Amino acid sequence: MNEKLQNIQTSNGATFQDSIPVSFGNDIQAIEATKNGVAVCDRSHWGLIEISDDDRLRFLHNQSTNNFNILQPGQGCETVFVTPTARTIDLTTAYATENNVLLLVSPIRCQQLVEWFDRYLFPMDKVEVKDISSEYAIFSLIGVEGKNLIAKLSGTTNPDVAHATHQLMSLGNVEVRVAVGSGLATEGYTLIVPVNNAAEIWQMLVEVGAVPMGDRLWQQLRIQEGRPAPDYELTDDYNPLEAGLWNTISFEKGCYIGQETIARLNTYKGVKQRLWGIRLNGKAELGKVVQVGDEKVGKLTSFTETNDGYFGLVYIRTKAGGVGLKVQVGNVEGEVVEVPFLTHQDIDS
Repeated sequence: MNEKLQNIQTSNGATFQDSIPVSFGNDIQAIEATKNGVAVCDRSHWGLIEISDDDRLRFLHNQSTNNFNILQPGQGCETVFVTPTARTIDLTTAYATENNVLLLVSPIRCQQLVEWFDRYLFPMDKVEVKDISSEYAIFSLIGVEGKNLIAKLSGTTNPDVAHATHQLMSLGNVEVRVAVGSGLATEGYTLIVPVNNAAEIWQMLVEVGAVPMGDRLWQQLRIQEGRPAPDYELTDDYNPLEAGLWNTISFEKGCYIGQETIARLNTYKGVKQRLWGIRLNGKAELGKVVQVGDEKVGKLTSFTETNDGYFGLVYIRTKAGGVGLKVQVGNVEGEVVEVPFLTHQDIDS
Protein backbone atom coordinates (compact mmCIF):
# COMPACT_ATOMS: atom_id res chain seq x y z
CA MET A 1 0.00 0.00 0.00
CA ASN A 2 1.36 3.41 -0.98
CA GLU A 3 0.43 5.55 2.03
CA LYS A 4 1.39 8.89 0.48
CA LEU A 5 -0.70 8.19 -2.63
CA GLN A 6 -3.60 6.96 -0.51
CA ASN A 7 -3.52 10.16 1.58
CA ILE A 8 -3.72 12.34 -1.54
CA GLN A 9 -6.52 10.20 -2.99
CA THR A 10 -8.37 10.44 0.34
CA SER A 11 -8.12 14.22 0.10
CA ASN A 12 -9.65 13.87 -3.41
CA GLY A 13 -12.65 12.11 -1.82
CA ALA A 14 -11.62 8.47 -2.29
CA THR A 15 -13.13 5.55 -0.45
CA PHE A 16 -11.11 2.33 -0.45
CA GLN A 17 -11.67 -1.39 -0.52
CA ASP A 18 -8.60 -3.63 -0.10
CA SER A 19 -6.44 -0.49 -0.61
CA ILE A 20 -8.06 0.13 -4.04
CA PRO A 21 -9.81 3.50 -4.51
CA VAL A 22 -13.28 2.28 -5.53
CA SER A 23 -15.00 5.67 -5.68
CA PHE A 24 -14.26 9.37 -5.40
CA GLY A 25 -17.94 10.25 -4.83
CA ASN A 26 -18.05 12.03 -8.20
CA ASP A 27 -19.40 9.39 -10.58
CA ILE A 28 -21.39 11.75 -12.83
CA GLN A 29 -18.45 14.16 -13.20
CA ALA A 30 -15.97 11.31 -13.83
CA ILE A 31 -18.15 9.68 -16.53
CA GLU A 32 -18.58 13.06 -18.20
CA ALA A 33 -14.78 13.51 -18.12
CA THR A 34 -14.24 10.22 -19.99
CA LYS A 35 -16.50 11.54 -22.77
CA ASN A 36 -15.43 15.18 -23.08
CA GLY A 37 -12.35 15.67 -20.89
CA VAL A 38 -10.07 13.20 -19.16
CA ALA A 39 -10.43 11.01 -16.07
CA VAL A 40 -7.57 9.38 -14.18
CA CYS A 41 -7.98 5.89 -12.71
CA ASP A 42 -5.50 4.18 -10.37
CA ARG A 43 -4.82 0.66 -11.68
CA SER A 44 -1.82 0.02 -9.42
CA HIS A 45 -3.45 -3.19 -8.16
CA TRP A 46 -2.95 -4.67 -11.66
CA GLY A 47 0.09 -6.87 -12.16
CA LEU A 48 3.29 -5.83 -13.95
CA ILE A 49 5.64 -8.61 -15.06
CA GLU A 50 9.09 -7.97 -16.51
CA ILE A 51 10.39 -10.46 -19.09
CA SER A 52 14.08 -9.87 -19.84
CA ASP A 53 17.24 -11.42 -21.37
CA ASP A 54 18.06 -12.36 -24.98
CA ASP A 55 15.21 -14.79 -25.72
CA ARG A 56 12.39 -12.67 -24.26
CA LEU A 57 10.59 -11.92 -27.55
CA ARG A 58 10.86 -15.47 -28.84
CA PHE A 59 9.58 -16.82 -25.52
CA LEU A 60 6.52 -14.55 -25.46
CA HIS A 61 5.93 -15.23 -29.17
CA ASN A 62 5.68 -18.94 -28.35
CA GLN A 63 3.51 -18.36 -25.30
CA SER A 64 0.71 -16.12 -26.54
CA THR A 65 -1.52 -15.21 -29.48
CA ASN A 66 0.15 -12.10 -30.93
CA ASN A 67 3.33 -11.61 -32.96
CA PHE A 68 6.20 -10.60 -30.68
CA ASN A 69 9.00 -11.25 -33.17
CA ILE A 70 8.14 -8.08 -35.09
CA LEU A 71 8.08 -5.78 -32.03
CA GLN A 72 10.68 -3.02 -31.87
CA PRO A 73 11.57 -1.10 -28.68
CA GLY A 74 8.82 1.48 -28.10
CA GLN A 75 6.16 -0.72 -29.66
CA GLY A 76 3.58 -2.89 -27.92
CA CYS A 77 0.51 -5.04 -28.43
CA GLU A 78 -2.37 -6.71 -26.69
CA THR A 79 -2.03 -10.47 -26.46
CA VAL A 80 -3.89 -13.38 -24.89
CA PHE A 81 -2.35 -16.22 -22.92
CA VAL A 82 -4.26 -19.45 -23.46
CA THR A 83 -4.08 -23.08 -22.38
CA PRO A 84 -3.02 -25.83 -24.83
CA THR A 85 -6.73 -26.23 -25.70
CA ALA A 86 -7.01 -22.44 -26.30
CA ARG A 87 -9.01 -21.60 -23.19
CA THR A 88 -8.31 -18.04 -22.06
CA ILE A 89 -6.06 -17.28 -19.09
CA ASP A 90 -5.71 -13.49 -19.46
CA LEU A 91 -5.83 -10.55 -21.85
CA THR A 92 -2.64 -8.54 -21.32
CA THR A 93 -0.82 -5.54 -22.80
CA ALA A 94 2.87 -5.89 -23.66
CA TYR A 95 5.36 -3.03 -23.97
CA ALA A 96 8.73 -3.83 -25.61
CA THR A 97 11.72 -1.74 -24.46
CA GLU A 98 15.43 -1.90 -25.31
CA ASN A 99 16.08 -4.38 -22.50
CA ASN A 100 12.82 -6.09 -21.57
CA VAL A 101 9.12 -6.56 -22.19
CA LEU A 102 6.71 -5.20 -19.59
CA LEU A 103 3.44 -7.13 -19.34
CA LEU A 104 0.44 -5.38 -17.79
CA VAL A 105 -1.80 -8.17 -16.54
CA SER A 106 -5.13 -8.50 -14.72
CA PRO A 107 -4.89 -8.25 -10.91
CA ILE A 108 -6.05 -11.81 -10.25
CA ARG A 109 -3.80 -13.40 -12.91
CA CYS A 110 -0.34 -12.05 -12.05
CA GLN A 111 0.80 -14.89 -9.79
CA GLN A 112 -0.72 -17.52 -12.06
CA LEU A 113 1.09 -16.13 -15.13
CA VAL A 114 4.45 -15.94 -13.34
CA GLU A 115 4.04 -19.63 -12.40
CA TRP A 116 2.84 -20.43 -15.94
CA PHE A 117 5.98 -18.88 -17.46
CA ASP A 118 8.21 -20.76 -15.01
CA ARG A 119 6.59 -24.01 -16.09
CA TYR A 120 7.52 -23.40 -19.74
CA LEU A 121 11.06 -22.15 -19.14
CA PHE A 122 13.84 -24.56 -20.01
CA PRO A 123 17.44 -24.39 -18.69
CA MET A 124 18.80 -23.25 -22.08
CA ASP A 125 16.26 -20.38 -22.39
CA LYS A 126 17.80 -16.95 -21.89
CA VAL A 127 14.70 -15.54 -20.19
CA GLU A 128 14.22 -13.90 -16.80
CA VAL A 129 10.72 -13.50 -15.36
CA LYS A 130 10.13 -11.07 -12.50
CA ASP A 131 6.99 -9.71 -10.84
CA ILE A 132 7.70 -5.97 -10.50
CA SER A 133 4.13 -4.95 -9.55
CA SER A 134 5.26 -3.47 -6.22
CA GLU A 135 7.85 -1.22 -7.91
CA TYR A 136 5.41 0.76 -10.06
CA ALA A 137 2.05 2.48 -9.93
CA ILE A 138 -0.23 2.25 -12.98
CA PHE A 139 -2.50 5.18 -13.86
CA SER A 140 -4.91 5.28 -16.81
CA LEU A 141 -5.94 8.55 -18.44
CA ILE A 142 -9.32 8.00 -20.08
CA GLY A 143 -10.76 10.55 -22.49
CA VAL A 144 -10.00 12.82 -25.44
CA GLU A 145 -8.09 15.43 -23.42
CA GLY A 146 -5.39 12.99 -22.29
CA LYS A 147 -3.04 14.06 -25.07
CA ASN A 148 -3.32 17.75 -24.17
CA LEU A 149 -2.83 16.99 -20.49
CA ILE A 150 0.40 15.06 -21.15
CA ALA A 151 1.61 17.84 -23.48
CA LYS A 152 0.99 20.35 -20.69
CA LEU A 153 3.04 18.36 -18.18
CA SER A 154 5.84 17.22 -20.50
CA GLY A 155 6.19 20.27 -22.74
CA THR A 156 6.08 17.98 -25.82
CA THR A 157 3.14 16.92 -27.95
CA ASN A 158 2.68 13.17 -28.29
CA PRO A 159 2.57 12.16 -31.97
CA ASP A 160 -0.40 10.13 -33.23
CA VAL A 161 1.03 6.63 -33.06
CA ALA A 162 -0.27 3.07 -32.88
CA HIS A 163 -1.98 1.54 -29.86
CA ALA A 164 0.46 0.38 -27.13
CA THR A 165 3.29 2.54 -28.53
CA HIS A 166 5.16 3.96 -25.55
CA GLN A 167 8.07 6.15 -24.50
CA LEU A 168 9.77 7.49 -21.40
CA MET A 169 8.74 11.10 -20.78
CA SER A 170 9.52 13.62 -18.07
CA LEU A 171 6.34 14.76 -16.35
CA GLY A 172 7.54 17.52 -14.10
CA ASN A 173 10.88 16.09 -12.95
CA VAL A 174 9.70 12.46 -12.93
CA GLU A 175 10.48 9.97 -15.69
CA VAL A 176 7.30 8.08 -16.55
CA ARG A 177 6.57 5.49 -19.24
CA VAL A 178 3.61 6.84 -21.22
CA ALA A 179 1.77 4.33 -23.44
CA VAL A 180 -1.02 4.90 -25.95
CA GLY A 181 -4.28 3.27 -24.84
CA SER A 182 -6.41 3.58 -21.72
CA GLY A 183 -7.07 -0.14 -21.26
CA LEU A 184 -10.61 0.45 -22.50
CA ALA A 185 -12.08 1.26 -25.93
CA THR A 186 -12.16 4.96 -25.00
CA GLU A 187 -8.98 6.71 -26.12
CA GLY A 188 -6.35 7.62 -23.57
CA TYR A 189 -2.99 6.68 -22.08
CA THR A 190 -1.50 4.28 -19.56
CA LEU A 191 1.25 5.62 -17.28
CA ILE A 192 3.80 3.33 -15.63
CA VAL A 193 5.15 5.36 -12.72
CA PRO A 194 7.97 4.53 -10.25
CA VAL A 195 6.13 3.81 -7.00
CA ASN A 196 8.11 6.42 -5.03
CA ASN A 197 6.84 9.14 -7.39
CA ALA A 198 3.25 7.91 -7.62
CA ALA A 199 1.72 10.46 -5.22
CA GLU A 200 3.53 13.34 -6.94
CA ILE A 201 2.37 12.28 -10.43
CA TRP A 202 -1.23 11.71 -9.27
CA GLN A 203 -1.30 15.17 -7.72
CA MET A 204 0.13 16.68 -10.93
CA LEU A 205 -2.48 14.97 -13.11
CA VAL A 206 -5.37 16.15 -10.94
CA GLU A 207 -4.00 19.70 -10.71
CA VAL A 208 -3.93 20.05 -14.52
CA GLY A 209 -7.51 18.82 -14.90
CA ALA A 210 -7.74 15.02 -14.75
CA VAL A 211 -10.88 14.00 -12.85
CA PRO A 212 -10.21 11.17 -10.34
CA MET A 213 -12.20 8.02 -11.12
CA GLY A 214 -12.60 4.94 -8.90
CA ASP A 215 -12.36 1.26 -9.74
CA ARG A 216 -16.14 0.82 -9.53
CA LEU A 217 -16.57 3.13 -12.54
CA TRP A 218 -13.70 1.39 -14.32
CA GLN A 219 -15.64 -1.88 -13.95
CA GLN A 220 -18.81 -0.20 -15.21
CA LEU A 221 -17.00 1.13 -18.29
CA ARG A 222 -15.29 -2.22 -18.83
CA ILE A 223 -18.70 -3.86 -19.14
CA GLN A 224 -20.29 -1.08 -21.22
CA GLU A 225 -17.35 -1.10 -23.65
CA GLY A 226 -17.03 -4.89 -23.71
CA ARG A 227 -13.55 -5.57 -22.31
CA PRO A 228 -13.65 -9.24 -21.22
CA ALA A 229 -12.24 -9.99 -17.77
CA PRO A 230 -10.80 -13.11 -16.11
CA ASP A 231 -13.31 -15.17 -14.10
CA TYR A 232 -16.15 -13.47 -16.00
CA GLU A 233 -15.67 -13.70 -19.77
CA LEU A 234 -12.17 -15.19 -19.77
CA THR A 235 -12.47 -18.66 -18.28
CA ASP A 236 -11.91 -22.32 -19.13
CA ASP A 237 -15.26 -22.25 -20.93
CA TYR A 238 -14.26 -19.81 -23.68
CA ASN A 239 -11.54 -19.18 -26.26
CA PRO A 240 -10.25 -15.78 -27.52
CA LEU A 241 -12.25 -15.93 -30.78
CA GLU A 242 -15.49 -16.41 -28.86
CA ALA A 243 -14.40 -13.53 -26.58
CA GLY A 244 -14.12 -11.20 -29.61
CA LEU A 245 -10.36 -10.76 -29.21
CA TRP A 246 -9.53 -11.26 -32.91
CA ASN A 247 -7.29 -8.17 -32.92
CA THR A 248 -4.94 -9.82 -30.42
CA ILE A 249 -4.34 -12.90 -32.59
CA SER A 250 -1.78 -13.28 -35.37
CA PHE A 251 -2.93 -15.97 -37.82
CA GLU A 252 0.36 -15.71 -39.75
CA LYS A 253 2.78 -16.56 -36.95
CA GLY A 254 4.12 -20.03 -36.27
CA CYS A 255 3.50 -22.37 -33.41
CA TYR A 256 2.42 -21.20 -29.95
CA ILE A 257 0.53 -22.71 -27.05
CA GLY A 258 -3.11 -23.17 -28.14
CA GLN A 259 -2.38 -22.29 -31.78
CA GLU A 260 -3.70 -25.51 -33.33
CA THR A 261 -7.12 -25.11 -31.75
CA ILE A 262 -7.40 -21.43 -32.67
CA ALA A 263 -6.30 -22.05 -36.27
CA ARG A 264 -8.81 -24.90 -36.61
CA LEU A 265 -11.67 -22.78 -35.21
CA ASN A 266 -10.82 -19.99 -37.66
CA THR A 267 -10.33 -22.23 -40.71
CA TYR A 268 -13.45 -24.31 -40.22
CA LYS A 269 -15.71 -21.51 -38.94
CA GLY A 270 -15.95 -23.36 -35.65
CA VAL A 271 -16.82 -20.46 -33.35
CA LYS A 272 -20.08 -21.61 -31.77
CA GLN A 273 -20.73 -18.64 -29.46
CA ARG A 274 -19.79 -14.99 -29.33
CA LEU A 275 -19.54 -12.26 -26.71
CA TRP A 276 -21.92 -9.30 -27.02
CA GLY A 277 -23.28 -6.42 -24.99
CA ILE A 278 -26.85 -6.54 -23.74
CA ARG A 279 -29.25 -3.79 -22.69
CA LEU A 280 -31.56 -4.99 -19.93
CA ASN A 281 -34.81 -3.61 -18.54
CA GLY A 282 -34.01 -4.64 -14.95
CA LYS A 283 -31.48 -6.21 -12.61
CA ALA A 284 -30.22 -9.61 -13.68
CA GLU A 285 -28.18 -12.25 -11.89
CA LEU A 286 -24.70 -13.18 -13.08
CA GLY A 287 -24.51 -16.62 -14.61
CA LYS A 288 -28.20 -16.61 -15.56
CA VAL A 289 -29.17 -18.48 -18.71
CA VAL A 290 -30.11 -16.31 -21.71
CA GLN A 291 -33.17 -17.57 -23.58
CA VAL A 292 -35.12 -16.88 -26.76
CA GLY A 293 -38.54 -18.27 -25.95
CA ASP A 294 -37.91 -21.71 -24.44
CA GLU A 295 -34.55 -22.11 -26.13
CA LYS A 296 -31.33 -21.61 -24.16
CA VAL A 297 -28.99 -19.48 -26.31
CA GLY A 298 -26.37 -18.18 -23.91
CA LYS A 299 -25.23 -16.90 -20.52
CA LEU A 300 -24.90 -13.54 -18.73
CA THR A 301 -21.25 -13.09 -17.65
CA SER A 302 -21.11 -9.46 -16.40
CA PHE A 303 -23.70 -6.96 -15.21
CA THR A 304 -23.70 -3.30 -14.22
CA GLU A 305 -26.12 -0.51 -13.41
CA THR A 306 -25.48 2.80 -15.23
CA ASN A 307 -27.15 6.20 -15.43
CA ASP A 308 -28.69 5.01 -18.69
CA GLY A 309 -30.07 1.78 -17.26
CA TYR A 310 -28.89 -1.81 -16.87
CA PHE A 311 -26.20 -3.34 -19.03
CA GLY A 312 -24.33 -6.62 -19.27
CA LEU A 313 -22.10 -8.90 -21.32
CA VAL A 314 -23.43 -12.18 -22.70
CA TYR A 315 -22.16 -15.13 -24.65
CA ILE A 316 -24.73 -15.95 -27.34
CA ARG A 317 -24.78 -19.01 -29.58
CA THR A 318 -23.66 -17.91 -33.06
CA LYS A 319 -26.68 -19.49 -34.79
CA ALA A 320 -29.13 -17.69 -32.47
CA GLY A 321 -28.22 -14.26 -33.90
CA GLY A 322 -26.48 -11.10 -32.84
CA VAL A 323 -27.28 -7.37 -32.77
CA GLY A 324 -30.97 -6.71 -32.22
CA LEU A 325 -31.75 -10.17 -30.85
CA LYS A 326 -34.46 -9.96 -28.16
CA VAL A 327 -33.82 -12.28 -25.23
CA GLN A 328 -34.88 -13.14 -21.68
CA VAL A 329 -32.42 -13.32 -18.77
CA GLY A 330 -34.48 -14.88 -16.01
CA ASN A 331 -37.46 -12.52 -15.69
CA VAL A 332 -35.63 -9.63 -17.33
CA GLU A 333 -35.92 -8.66 -20.99
CA GLY A 334 -32.85 -7.71 -22.98
CA GLU A 335 -31.59 -6.75 -26.41
CA VAL A 336 -28.19 -7.75 -27.81
CA VAL A 337 -25.97 -4.81 -28.89
CA GLU A 338 -22.45 -4.18 -30.24
CA VAL A 339 -19.74 -3.03 -27.83
CA PRO A 340 -16.67 -1.11 -29.04
CA PHE A 341 -13.91 -3.24 -27.49
CA LEU A 342 -14.82 -6.43 -29.35
CA THR A 343 -14.32 -7.49 -32.96
CA HIS A 344 -16.96 -9.72 -34.54
CA GLN A 345 -15.66 -11.42 -37.66
CA ASP A 346 -17.99 -12.91 -40.22
CA ILE A 347 -17.90 -16.39 -38.76
CA ASP A 348 -21.42 -17.68 -39.20
CA SER A 349 -21.31 -21.38 -39.92
